[in-house]
Amino acid sequence: MADTKAGMVPGRLFVLNGPNLNMLGLREPGVYGRATIEDIEACCRRTAAELGFDVFFGQTSAEHQLVDWVHDAFRQSAAVVINPAGYSFTSVALLDALRMLETPIVEVHITNIHARGEVYQKSLVSTVAGAVIAGAGPYGYDLAIRTISRLTREAVV
Repeated sequence: MADTKAGMVPGRLFVLNGPNLNMLGLREPGVYGRATIEDIEACCRRTAAELGFDVFFGQTSAEHQLVDWVHDAFRQSAAVVINPAGYSFTSVALLDALRMLETPIVEVHITNIHARGEVYQKSLVSTVAGAVIAGAGPYGYDLAIRTISRLTREAVV
């Protein structure tokens, strides 16, 4: 499928999640809530299906795996929703991979990273994302997928 710059709406969507997100529901529930990564995946699949996307959902704590998945998204002209977690602030490799994409990218964070400690306030990924959703909890993923849909439709017009 062609990319949005060629006037085609991508039907493929990658929802990528970085380190420690597999511990959602157990890890600091006062900060991250009680939803699990499985709950978030189910929500993402429902929203993606509603909007006509074929979705790949992945979570890893391995930086190289996230980079490989971004390469796969590039090869498939897929849009990307990404919660890079700790790699948001440290991974130039992930940033460089995301720079390749010609399809929409939306960065999502469960917490409001701008209201947290200084180390959490400067995301490298935000420099290439078309939108950033932070602080909406797990619902942020739904918003991110809906934003991808909107950005994709607008790119065709």
